[in-house]
Amino acid sequence: MIRNWARDPLVHFLAAGALLFVLFAWRGEEADPDSRTIAVNREVQASLALQFETMMQRPPTDAELDGLIERWLRDEVLYREALRLGLDRDDAVVRRRLAKKMDALASAQAETSVPSEATLREWLAANPERFVSGASTSFDQLYFAEEGAARAAQAQLQSGADWRGLGEPLSVPASQERATMRVVTDRYGRQFAAAVAELEAGDAWHGPVPSGFGWHLVRLRSREEGALPPLAEIRSQVEDDWRGATIAQRTQAAYRLLRDAYRVEIGE
Repeated sequence: MIRNWARDPLVHFLAAGALLFVLFAWRGEEADPDSRTIAVNREVQASLALQFETMMQRPPTDAELDGLIERWLRDEVLYREALRLGLDRDDAVVRRRLAKKMDALASAQAETSVPSEATLREWLAANPERFVSGASTSFDQLYFAEEGAARAAQAQLQSGADWRGLGEPLSVPASQERATMRVVTDRYGRQFAAAVAELEAGDAWHGPVPSGFGWHLVRLRSREEGALPPLAEIRSQVEDDWRGATIAQRTQAAYRLLRDAYRVEIGE
């Protein structure tokens, strides 16, 4: 039980968050914008040297290390002055970058982990439509930002309205001819592609079908069945797909864990 708990990625995420908290607390006096003392200690120098060696595949010379320290000092001075002026407050760019760093903490383990053969086989068996070779679908779709608008348009279609006069502008095509499920997924998202995979071909309009954009009405004109290749032939593709989905899942789970610790008050 203890070993399983220690492997939980959410535990790693929270531990990393705690480590950052300790690090920021340790740097508290150093990062104080009112302080006029900057300590370039051994840890800072070692970190700069390691970054250089990782990029250049050799240690820096003394002159190069001096240059690295000088650039680091410049950034530190400007950083402190920016804090002193309050430039970090109410800055959407800074806010978003910090949020992305928190997401990166949650997904770091999934980005480097190597799934087992059993994991990939289970993923392939659970998501065959993403890897079938030769399968394609031809369909028309109408996009709506609001579900209510999609339902109203569906009623118009049932009354005989021309579908080409309905729908709202969207960056993806309104019609697809013999598109693979991967193309459908890339253009419209996993949720949309999964829904289309369940539709029956014909003249009927289905929906509203949700996607990351909003809501769609979909008419599946035809579907061509394909064959599922063996894992050995598409291993890298299956692994990439598994990793992308796992990163998204762990990032969202970590967010929910943190979100539940907050009380949100939305003013009227």
